[in-house]
Amino acid sequence: MKYNALLFDWSGTLVDDLPPTLHATNEVLVNFGVAAMDRDEFRQRFRLPYPEFYEELLPGVPIGDLEGIFRTSFNQSPVRVTVLPHAREMLAWCRENGVRCFVLSSMDVGLFTEQVHDFGLHSHFEAIYAGVIDKRHRINEILTNHGLEPAKTAFVGDMAHDIETARHGGVDSIAVATGYDPVARLSGTDPSHLFDHLGDFREWLEQWVLPS
Repeated sequence: MKYNALLFDWSGTLVDDLPPTLHATNEVLVNFGVAAMDRDEFRQRFRLPYPEFYEELLPGVPIGDLEGIFRTSFNQSPVRVTVLPHAREMLAWCRENGVRCFVLSSMDVGLFTEQVHDFGLHSHFEAIYAGVIDKRHRINEILTNHGLEPAKTAFVGDMAHDIETARHGGVDSIAVATGYDPVARLSGTDPSHLFDHLGDFREWLEQWVLPS
């Protein structure tokens, strides 16, 4: 097996929450007198850690003053969060093949908890780390706490920050083009592997499974 453990980002990797995130972000901006963004502009400008993104747009506004507006607006979005194609199959494949799965996400803990239970995905993960502002600050702790071997572990995500996090932890980075960062930005961060979606990643992994 190529990997015996995978750390998954959540937003843009396993679920599509970009529409409600854009809706909530624009509600925050408009509330503070800043013009709303369209989808393309948002994808070009958004980055993690997200406090840096908001500091650029709303300098001096405490992040705590924004989060309540964001959460309320996120839940009121006319477009709901959905599980991305191939995500359920990916997680089922990992379970069948003994690959340990974890979540490392900056998603708000409350919103994440609702989603993972509503979608029935909670049981696929050995441990969940949500609400992590800067994932680079937690990945080594996760590897150590769970006895994960860096050479047999990869972090799967959709943003440059995820690739940087993988590099910080000394693990492979698997980029998927289903989320927030445009492909050009993902390519520019030199991930270990770049796939269009999790289905392609799963097919690639299958070559490493020994026949029974």
